[in-house]
Amino acid sequence: MVRNQLSLRTLPVWIVFPALIMMAAVDAQTRAAQESKSDIAKAIEELNRVTGSAPLQGALNGLLKDKDQSKELIEASADLAKKKKVQFSYNAALALGLSASDQKDIPSAEVFFRICMDQAAKLQSPDKILQSYSGLIEILYDNKKYAETAKVCRELLDLKTDDGTPRIVMVPFNTKFGEVDFNEQESFDAAKRIRPGVHKMLIQALAKQGKSKEALKLTENLLKTSDHWLDRAFKGAILREVGQFDEAAKIYEDVIDSAAKDKDLDPEDREAYTERYRYLLSNIYIDLDRIDKASEHLLELLNKKPDDPGYNNDLGYIWADHDIKLEEAEKLIRKAIDLDRKRRQGNPKLDPEDDIDNGAYLDSLGWVLYKQKKFKEAKEMLLEAIKDKRTQHIEIYDHLGDVCLMLGEREAAVNAWRKGLEVVGEGKRELERKTSVERKLEKAGK
Repeated sequence: MVRNQLSLRTLPVWIVFPALIMMAAVDAQTRAAQESKSDIAKAIEELNRVTGSAPLQGALNGLLKDKDQSKELIEASADLAKKKKVQFSYNAALALGLSASDQKDIPSAEVFFRICMDQAAKLQSPDKILQSYSGLIEILYDNKKYAETAKVCRELLDLKTDDGTPRIVMVPFNTKFGEVDFNEQESFDAAKRIRPGVHKMLIQALAKQGKSKEALKLTENLLKTSDHWLDRAFKGAILREVGQFDEAAKIYEDVIDSAAKDKDLDPEDREAYTERYRYLLSNIYIDLDRIDKASEHLLELLNKKPDDPGYNNDLGYIWADHDIKLEEAEKLIRKAIDLDRKRRQGNPKLDPEDDIDNGAYLDSLGWVLYKQKKFKEAKEMLLEAIKDKRTQHIEIYDHLGDVCLMLGEREAAVNAWRKGLEVVGEGKRELERKTSVERKLEKAGK
């Protein structure tokens, strides 16, 4: 007896066509998935063949250029790496790690940097250890993952790179005449020259976590091994971070004096260091509400660089913020905007989209106009300031809220303050501003 066989010919048309369409769709999806997997496999294979710094840079540039395609590659590669289905060369993992960092894909970046870290330690390569560990530390710190940053720093500080093999180790150093000479050492430690910088990064990460005592204790230990003025400057930065502004100011005053007297520096470097620390000191005096001292240091900087936009703006702003010399403050701020505009437009490669005035400087101008009760002009400037996406800051929105309130625009003021709370940064000034804005919203019944 022959069985009845079910075939497409025996099925009704209303069943056949949808079935064919579905089969075609599934087949297309399967082919697309297979092609995607094939493309990813080829891309990984090509990355694994990359050798040398120039080809590596080329591969990285390619990943950075096509972000949509590289995102798919990064996610798939990270998954394959975690499942240990594919082995990645150092260069392949580094390119993928840096690309993941650019896209702020922290989990994937960590997967690739850890591949690099493991290979670098096995190779006992100082350059690769620095490259891989600093890559992971940087993305964690930049994304405010300070506990994780500290953890990776400790991993490197505890890293053992001497395998105990007897060898003669010749370590290069610069003589006082600028020539390269070599010292013979009994053991090889690939991470030795990296550890001081990582030690400092660990301290910074601890300070950012609010672990003041631990950060300051490690800083003091650092100064026991080296009491150079650069190390004291580092201590000043940590003291400022943990809110000990008086002590930080004392240290920076000493650092400026020490740098100015350092005969080992050439005149240009000496000038650069003193300028840098004088500017940092002016900010510490603002933290201390010592506007007289902050102004003194900014005036000193302006005497040497009268056409520096930043110095003109900063002095103008702190005067305006404290109702000092308002007309002169306005002139300084307008000068800063003009100088910045000329500098920007003097760049032949300037993208037209980037040809906008600095939002921070426009905020300063809006604020000094507010202080002079020119509320409509102030609002115009502040609305321009918030267009600059590079300078989104609670302070600008707070100023805009105050101006709108003075113009009787209560709802607009509330909206500005709310927006300000969305872009709050970190640090003492930011938290104080946040508290102030919250009080204003509470008072407004919002």
